[in-house]
Amino acid sequence: MRLGTIKVRHEEVAAIITKKGVYPILLINETLKTKWSTTIFDIIQQGQLDEMVAWFTTKGKEELEVLPALSLKNIDFAPLYRHPRKIWGIGLNYKEHASDLHEVAPNTEPASFMKPDTTIIGPKDTIEIPIQSNRTTAEAELGIIIGKACKNIEEADALDVIAGYTTIIDMTAEDILQKNPRYLTRSKSFDTFFSFGPQLVTKDEIIDVLALNVATVINGNLHRENIVANMTFQPWNLVSFHSKVMTLLPGDIISTGTPGAVVIRGGDVVACHIEGFEKLENNVIDLKNNK
Repeated sequence: MRLGTIKVRHEEVAAIITKKGVYPILLINETLKTKWSTTIFDIIQQGQLDEMVAWFTTKGKEELEVLPALSLKNIDFAPLYRHPRKIWGIGLNYKEHASDLHEVAPNTEPASFMKPDTTIIGPKDTIEIPIQSNRTTAEAELGIIIGKACKNIEEADALDVIAGYTTIIDMTAEDILQKNPRYLTRSKSFDTFFSFGPQLVTKDEIIDVLALNVATVINGNLHRENIVANMTFQPWNLVSFHSKVMTLLPGDIISTGTPGAVVIRGGDVVACHIEGFEKLENNVIDLKNNK
């Protein structure tokens, strides 16, 4: 099943997305007498996702066909949600990306950092290069969305606590980071520095996560791509490792690292392409040009 958050009359509401179109949860509740929450964050928080997936795979597809669908062409997507409790980012998780930066990739433990929710934007929103930075990069990544509270889980159990996956573009003020590695949090935390959506793809839809190809695309041109299997620390390891640092909660996000960061400039269009996912795309402006 695929979920998205759409903009309807200045509100951001959850919808199921199929090949035929978009079905707001509000409409589904009214017509099919279901009682699901109307935001993705609440659906995850309240443990409704498994029930929704079971319904969708058994009879839901057929029941939706009798309902009027909104056209994808007429929909504006928002971020999947705006206030997760935690956003974990993973640095240098592909060896090839580390070599781009002339750094040694971590090989014993993930190089992780956290981002505030004020960085969040959604599809088609604008990435703002801050006044303080002359070299900002964008990085396409696979995102893991946690579906259940968990602590100290092992890799073998990680899939059980995952709600699904999404596309992410993570930004870094690279010149600030290069001044001093202790500036990592600041370099990652400017407003608009974390785009995610447009779809949450539930785990049952992904046959082999490790086979997914993740690509950073700039102005329609492929910059760098790689498959998840080539990560130093693969998704199950990342979930397990971070659950042993702190309790992971429903709606928490782990952005798993990029195959390659690309320098962005005002006027660029940057995208995250993952096979089987709707692409995530954002325009770029440079605030220094708007002073």
